[in-house]
Amino acid sequence: MYSQQPSNNKESIVIPLFEMVIYPHSRTKFLIEKTLGEKLLTEMNNGEPVHAIGLTVKSDKRPPDISEDDLYRTGILFHITSLQPADEEYLIHVKSLQRVETSSLYLKDGEFYASYEPLPDIHDLDENFQETILSDVKKTINDISSRFHSSEEFTRPIADMDSIDHIMGYVMPFMPIKISEKQDLLETVSLRERYLTFLYILNKQKENINLQIEVAKKVAEKVNKSHREAMLREQLKVIQEELNDNEDSVLGEVGYRERIDSSNMPEEVKKKALSELKKLDNGGSHNPENPVIRNYLDLLLDLPWMIDEKKNIDINEARSVLESNHNGLEKVKERIIQHLAVMKLKHEKQGSILLFTGPPGTGKTSLGKSIADALGRKYVRVSLGGVKDEAEIRGHRRTYVGALPGRIIQGMKKAGTKNPVFVLDEIDKLSSSYSGDPASALLEVLDPEQNGTFSDHYLEVPYDLSEVLFIATANSLATIPWPLLDRLEVIEISGYTKNEKLAIAKDHLLPSILEEHGLDADKLKVDDEALKLIIDKYTHEAGVRGLKKQLARTARFVSERIVSGKAELPYEVKVEMLKVILGKELVRQEEARKENVPGVVTGLAWTPVGGDILFIEGTFMPGKGKLTLTGQLGDVMKESAQISLSLARSRLANTVSGFDFIKSDIHIHVPSGATPKDGPSAGVTLFTALTSLITGKAVDPQLAMTGEITLSGAVLPVGGIKEKVLAAHRAGIKKVILPKENARDLEDVPEDARSELTFVTVQTIEDVLKEALDIDLPKPLVSNTGSSSLTPVQNI
Repeated sequence: MYSQQPSNNKESIVIPLFEMVIYPHSRTKFLIEKTLGEKLLTEMNNGEPVHAIGLTVKSDKRPPDISEDDLYRTGILFHITSLQPADEEYLIHVKSLQRVETSSLYLKDGEFYASYEPLPDIHDLDENFQETILSDVKKTINDISSRFHSSEEFTRPIADMDSIDHIMGYVMPFMPIKISEKQDLLETVSLRERYLTFLYILNKQKENINLQIEVAKKVAEKVNKSHREAMLREQLKVIQEELNDNEDSVLGEVGYRERIDSSNMPEEVKKKALSELKKLDNGGSHNPENPVIRNYLDLLLDLPWMIDEKKNIDINEARSVLESNHNGLEKVKERIIQHLAVMKLKHEKQGSILLFTGPPGTGKTSLGKSIADALGRKYVRVSLGGVKDEAEIRGHRRTYVGALPGRIIQGMKKAGTKNPVFVLDEIDKLSSSYSGDPASALLEVLDPEQNGTFSDHYLEVPYDLSEVLFIATANSLATIPWPLLDRLEVIEISGYTKNEKLAIAKDHLLPSILEEHGLDADKLKVDDEALKLIIDKYTHEAGVRGLKKQLARTARFVSERIVSGKAELPYEVKVEMLKVILGKELVRQEEARKENVPGVVTGLAWTPVGGDILFIEGTFMPGKGKLTLTGQLGDVMKESAQISLSLARSRLANTVSGFDFIKSDIHIHVPSGATPKDGPSAGVTLFTALTSLITGKAVDPQLAMTGEITLSGAVLPVGGIKEKVLAAHRAGIKKVILPKENARDLEDVPEDARSELTFVTVQTIEDVLKEALDIDLPKPLVSNTGSSSLTPVQNI
């Protein structure tokens, strides 16, 4: 809806201005619509001065689609000096008088009319400053015009202008800026702000023009250079064709022969390179094999063939680097130091190849980086996870399209030195396919007796890898072929204790995460007790990868609070805040029970993420002597249960009153039935659970045990003692029964856990029952006929 005609006496017809803004104190001409021109011409014929208001159109609309909302409300009061017909339009000549603000706008007889008021300037700058701006404006305009030819005619009138507004009205219609920016300048009432904005626009245009000219100059130079190179290249081809019968042709001679002669390649390799160079020369410029030969020569020239000056191995420095980069892993670090000491005595001739094996997140790969730092050597890492093509190790033959050297040679090229520390990551995840067996290809790489003449199919010449310090990593030894494993010296990384994880979090993980999230110790602090709770209740792993993720979640939470202004610095994370930050606890740890009923015994288990305790439960019911096993037990544990039952029947059947093996079914269950369980370490626990069930005696709930048994009653050693003992300590166990041969493994258990536990070593099941149930079980007597007899057990 248009507004009704106002009562204000200052009214005038409106001339819509399309894609232009006109400023005061300027003269200009432009085309207007025919009907509007005729109306203005009629007024001019009356003999009185004709005025009109010029309002800029906001959008790209044209009459008759323009509405009052499409016009800016601030414009210019014109004095119309002349009006001339021009085809279907009129050419109007105007002189701009002053800026006006329209208070209303209405439509009459198809044309816009507006009531208006003058929009006076705010004089907020002194004459000296105004003169300075005037001088800067003229200088900037002259600088701009100097970049264009024949611009003097345009700039000459500006020299005589003594008003910035006059210059603005003269220059602004030609400035390549948005209409909205021009309108903003028109609406500015402060002289200071308007003049400074005008000067800023001029300077910005000056910078843009300079940049465009500079870019155009560079483009022109590049085009000229490309044209010159193309001409030279064509001349080179002509010369090549003329000298094609010469052994030292231009195409090969220029760039390769001098490099080959000055390289430190062995003589055998130089002969091969010169032979390929001759093929390049003789083949001519149109030989399709030229790119292949060039790539091959580039590889030979880029590979390191001579050993760099060796840095003397400083054992103390190496020990310091390992200690600063890694917490815990004392035996692993000691073994690395021993390996480096042997290298020092052998003048760095490589001996055995190290294989770090252990769960994810235990620092296997970072140990390789630390060794490189300790030796002052280049570090190269190649991931072998998922590799199933032999060519990934040995390379492709150059007869194939897109042939490439193998990862070993590519790694040596990347290292740029002949004796780097080369980490072969995830060596247990190699697989074989119809393309060959990459694990078999690694046999030559990792055999010190063979890798001095390693053969890559792409390279076609022997390459000496004997100076490379190879380090392999794996999560499991089960999938590594025996011939390959035989060439490696296995160093097991079992995992970190709780205290070691706490130290790693404080010394390494937290500083790294703070830096990654734009924080520092003055903004975020994590209480030690909170760290311990994160380790215990929010992670369940042998390494620290999950711990790093939880600390990163904490840092992100704190970052959001700081940015939102909801946190006071430093923000200290405490135990009671973890539920809000990390949510509910993710890990449920088994703990020692307060009391046990007969038939329940606490066992110890090894898992890939550390140790754990488990409860073996037994019960009996009327039946026919059947044994039922539940809890997803593997074949080994099922056999252990059968052995335990046979051993219990042979030792207890004639000595225990009130239990009939023939008329009783026995059910053994291991909780957490959704988790598969297997391994040769639950024999003593199963036997003790059956004996407790049969005799009706309960086992101390703070006693845990591990070990395998034989049918003759011997207790055999098992693995994973460190992890199992740490699990017992974590669960609140006070006494642990171990096979006697496992006593030496207690040296691996940290002192803080070992000092709080009592260890009992056993050799036979009699020793186990004496300690667990206080039962003196007699050993079997063997008669002359070979049959055994038992002495009755008293007071069971």
